[in-house]
Amino acid sequence: MDIIHVTRSSMPSYEEYTEAIKPLWDSHWLTNMGKYHRELEQKLREYLDVPNVSLMVNGHMSLELTLQSFGFPTGSEVITTPYTFISTTHAIVRNGLVPVFCDVKPEDGTIDESKIEDLITEKTVAIMPVHVYGNICNDEVISKIAYKYNLKVIYDACHAFGEKIISKDIQGNSISKGVGNLGHASVFSFHATKVFNTIEGGASVFSDPTLYDKLYNLKNFGIRGEELVVEVGANAKMNEFCAVMGLCNLKHIDQAIKARSICSERYTSALISVPRIRLLTPREDTTRNYAYYPIILGNGYKCSRDELYIKLREHNIFARKYFYPITSDQACFKNKYKKCDLEIARDMSEHVLMLPIFEDLSEEDQDRIIDIVINPNK
Repeated sequence: MDIIHVTRSSMPSYEEYTEAIKPLWDSHWLTNMGKYHRELEQKLREYLDVPNVSLMVNGHMSLELTLQSFGFPTGSEVITTPYTFISTTHAIVRNGLVPVFCDVKPEDGTIDESKIEDLITEKTVAIMPVHVYGNICNDEVISKIAYKYNLKVIYDACHAFGEKIISKDIQGNSISKGVGNLGHASVFSFHATKVFNTIEGGASVFSDPTLYDKLYNLKNFGIRGEELVVEVGANAKMNEFCAVMGLCNLKHIDQAIKARSICSERYTSALISVPRIRLLTPREDTTRNYAYYPIILGNGYKCSRDELYIKLREHNIFARKYFYPITSDQACFKNKYKKCDLEIARDMSEHVLMLPIFEDLSEEDQDRIIDIVINPNK
């Protein structure tokens, strides 16, 4: 029986990719913001409908350097969510900043904007919310709070590639805004497990054009000429092989999201009425990329979350506990934040299970997954 992982990387055909990378053998230009790096930045500006894109080696360095680009004083506080991948918290701590954890909303897992203001102190400089599972945060309220207290808003949008917010103009016509336009900056991951991947990669998107030069310096050692280094920076450039993979995958991204939507709808149709299984509710005014399919197993379900996790593994189905434990409770923080009022985040983390979803997941395999979830003790 074949192994079914929680996701499977989208890839162009072998022939498409090898044909696309052939020019690299002529140019020998493999990195340092080459032709394909620049082309992918342009294509992503168009697809994401954002004014500025800075490509980087991965999503984490995009987060870390974007935070660094604002020049916050050491020891400043950043309000964020503990219900996320550990990278979000690491990026804050590695910048010499202090994460202040805010609980999340049970309906979608995003930061509870009603609890942010109570966490603001004289040391607070920014809010870093996460569009968890592609569920877009309540940006309007977050923006108002940030404006009131003169805070920066940097979104971890790693789950939300390509998503848009839909609204109406005064004539009643639908208008859309790419999620990357929210806040002062947003960060995406193009890791192999994401809806859109460049093998490894990431990007920062932002409205202030001066940030482009700042991030260029930070991702390239601060080098601006053969004899000129203007800033202390890192090495976080995306190479040309990854950029070409991104250009190829971008051609097929809409098809990939459509295929995922079919998988998602199949799960929902089968599971929405199952007692003690709860599905999250994304905002109605947004498009979705169907990057993840989480279920929340309530108390009284036929078995525990961990028992279902093991049962699936016995059938070579590798679901994941995204996100358990919450980042504030990870061993690397030595229980420093255990006493935080994060009741909902902790409860969700103890009951969530991510089911496999990817564009070529067969109906037969999906039906096997559904059958085990509905009848784990059969």
